Amino acid sequence: MSGRECCENPPALSSSSGNGCVLKVGSFNAYVSGPSTSKLAILLVSDVYGYEAPNLRNIVDKVAAAGYYVVVPDFFCGDPYTIEKTLSIWIQSHGTAKGFEDAKQIIAVLKDKGISAIGAAGFCWGAKVVTELAKSDYIQAAVLLHPSLVKVDDFKEVKAPIAILAAEIDKISPPELIIQFEEVLSSKPEVDKFVKIFPGVKHGWTVRYNVENKEAVQHAEEAHRDMLDWLTKYVKYSQKGSGLCNVRGPHSSM
Repeated sequence: MSGRECCENPPALSSSSGNGCVLKVGSFNAYVSGPSTSKLAILLVSDVYGYEAPNLRNIVDKVAAAGYYVVVPDFFCGDPYTIEKTLSIWIQSHGTAKGFEDAKQIIAVLKDKGISAIGAAGFCWGAKVVTELAKSDYIQAAVLLHPSLVKVDDFKEVKAPIAILAAEIDKISPPELIIQFEEVLSSKPEVDKFVKIFPGVKHGWTVRYNVENKEAVQHAEEAHRDMLDWLTKYVKYSQKGSGLCNVRGPHSSM
């Protein structure tokens, strides 16, 4: 069964660990958490290892606890990357261009549900999808966590306020590349930005961490707080009539 067929005919849904549950959102299975009556939504886009990662679902629950309706779809339709697969071959069936189109479908469903403001955060592969969303009016805020596949030129087109949380030890998006991202964004004063390189951590540290390693958990939770602060600033407090538009978000450490 192809990925598209899988998503058009999703298998029976099952519950999972965490406070949320797995539901059908549009054509996709998705882990969903948070108040269904909320008018504020956050779309989280996974890394290549997919939406079932326990740590990712814990992050979803953490964001949902702030009052958001949070959705992390299975954009890989039950076929996440595993170390047994060849990444270059796997990515041919799971490209970020398709991920962007799929994300637009999820956003349309959320808007039909009555959602008034949407933020998006993407991990690794998902960061490229979120970057594409940030080039349009689809979302009110974007967060990229240890991004991959993102190019310098992408930021010339970004419209939404954007935060980049990067690792000091990262061959995919090394600090020198992150600095180039920041330089492009600095030339766009109309787009608010937050760029932070976390010392001593590796690519994937925000989601693929050992929960029994206290230091790893602390590093991940710092990034989670920065992500949530940015989303809160631009999804919750920047809505018209809130009277809270001047709430301060995180500041760049660069």
